[in-house]
Amino acid sequence: MTDIERSVYDRPDGRRFSVRDALLCVGVAALTLVLFAGPSIRRSGEQMTPGVMRSMVMAVGHPAAWVAERLPFADVGHRMTAWLADEDLGTDDPAGGAGDAAATAGGVPAVTADAFDPSALGVKPPAPRPLRRVLVTGDSMAMPLDQQIARQLAGGGDVRTTRDPHIGTGLSKSTLVDWRRLSAAQVRRTDPDAVVVLMGANEGFPMPGPDGRPLACCDARWAAAYAFRARQVMNTYRRRGAARVYWLTLPIPRDAARARIARAVNAAIAVAATAYRAQVRVLDMAPVFTPRGRYRDAMAVGGRETIVREPDGIHLNEAGAAVAAAAVFAALRRDFRL
Repeated sequence: MTDIERSVYDRPDGRRFSVRDALLCVGVAALTLVLFAGPSIRRSGEQMTPGVMRSMVMAVGHPAAWVAERLPFADVGHRMTAWLADEDLGTDDPAGGAGDAAATAGGVPAVTADAFDPSALGVKPPAPRPLRRVLVTGDSMAMPLDQQIARQLAGGGDVRTTRDPHIGTGLSKSTLVDWRRLSAAQVRRTDPDAVVVLMGANEGFPMPGPDGRPLACCDARWAAAYAFRARQVMNTYRRRGAARVYWLTLPIPRDAARARIARAVNAAIAVAATAYRAQVRVLDMAPVFTPRGRYRDAMAVGGRETIVREPDGIHLNEAGAAVAAAAVFAALRRDFRL
């Protein structure tokens, strides 16, 4: 070794670090992680898409959480570092963190009150509250819906609307954007009371299954993987019950292959929302624009036959976006004072 190389590896007192020193450091770091972050390892694994990597993380996370939950270090560490977190982004646990303790021995998560829309139970819903911040997002399908919503809210009081579509993205593809990460960043940045979502123009990509092998669209296994990702995003947007989410399903496209994908996406969205019916409203656009699953360019709007789709047979035009926006505002008025 040269003198420069020795200066990098040798300590100032002349002692050289050994393999034993490295193993000791790794061991101390691993022990600290187990004692202070055992439950976090398990929660991270639970949020991963089923597959080999998730199984590996859970194999470490379960015993690490078991040890940490029987010692006070995790709680102490949480209190000491709580000031570092600028937003609680939630987990995929419907109970908002309580699901670990409430889960049965067979691993079935507990059903919580978040799974029930009060109106479905005949219970009086909470009184509408003021609307201050709205996020409208999705892929290119969210355009020009975002303009319609922002335009109408601009004349109705002190409401701040954030328009944040991401063209060419999707839940089944992460080459451009991982929506699970993006949704967390959006919530942290905008702190929304209401989130309006419309996406699905770019779906149909393979996703990893429980064994790590790719699942091709669009059977029940693919739909289950899509629903899992959608549920993670919904959970982030609902902000542990503080926000309301309005997720629009896809109007069926003209192309038969795309129509097949859209049906799988719509079915997955409906399943994903079941755990959060108290906060997530699924607005079904398929029967509005494509009744009985049949594509149409035009429909009756205000008593007139009006073209509502773009020439590509996928997106909504201005008139179609106005129809979708009307459905959004009808749902918003049930939860907020506009």
